[in-house]
Amino acid sequence: MTVEVTAGRRRIPISSADRAVFPDDGLTKLDLARHYADVGPVMVPHVRGRPLALQSFPKGIAHDGFFLKDAPRHFPGWIARVDVPRRDGGVVHHVVADEVATLVYLAGQNVVTPHVWTSRADRLERPDRLVFDLDPTTQDFDEVRAAARRLGVLLRGIGLVPFVMTTGSRGLHVVVPLRRTADFDVVHGFARDVATALVAEEPDTLTVAFRREERGERIYVDVNRTAYGQHAVAPYAVRPLPTAPVATPLRWEELDDDTLDPRGWTVRTIGERLAAGGDPWEDISRHSREIGPAARSLAG
Repeated sequence: MTVEVTAGRRRIPISSADRAVFPDDGLTKLDLARHYADVGPVMVPHVRGRPLALQSFPKGIAHDGFFLKDAPRHFPGWIARVDVPRRDGGVVHHVVADEVATLVYLAGQNVVTPHVWTSRADRLERPDRLVFDLDPTTQDFDEVRAAARRLGVLLRGIGLVPFVMTTGSRGLHVVVPLRRTADFDVVHGFARDVATALVAEEPDTLTVAFRREERGERIYVDVNRTAYGQHAVAPYAVRPLPTAPVATPLRWEELDDDTLDPRGWTVRTIGERLAAGGDPWEDISRHSREIGPAARSLAG
């Protein structure tokens, strides 16, 4: 069964459209493609120009998936690509989603979750997003919300403008838009300093320990998404989990809601949220700042 999905001026054929991608929830490949067609207009500004890492599940999420980084030869010519040098040699031909149709096509190729670089294709070494991944060891999401609020206060105190997003999994991402004046090594070092300062405020509940056995029940403040070749889940991407949860940008005041759930919005419900309130990250790029003054302020 093949069904066409319209995305802008393109009509994308979705083969095996009735194949169950989320079998326990009755969601098919066609449902996934339609999700990306519907959220595409608000999602594309957040992924445009960024190399993608594609999490694919050809047999649905009940079976093993894999990450695809090198664009297959059969992808049509209108799918944008960027040649990304490997630091250990060679080149990877990453897909770039500059239009909604690309997201729909990828869903038709069994891609459930697009992940994005924190830099853009025209300046790969200069990140314009700084990502703090608050990764809980336990299921106490109240502590994750509290950690995000404290991190927001810290970042604003040194002159940056943070944004927050549910990951559609267990935690939250706090994301800072940056001007592209520093390379990955500098930005990563700064992020580590911020995380260390945050952990010093709450050492019993937060940690920067990379090894799981060293974390105990503390929340891991992970800054390793901000590195060359690394990536983070894209805003409005679907996660390969039951109910098809969606990574959802938030307004800061939503962190005060005791009922907030990191998997609270799904393929079935995200459209209603967007229709009611729009995209909380619509103007994120307008708040880009240089990290130099922030680093000096953090150092005191």
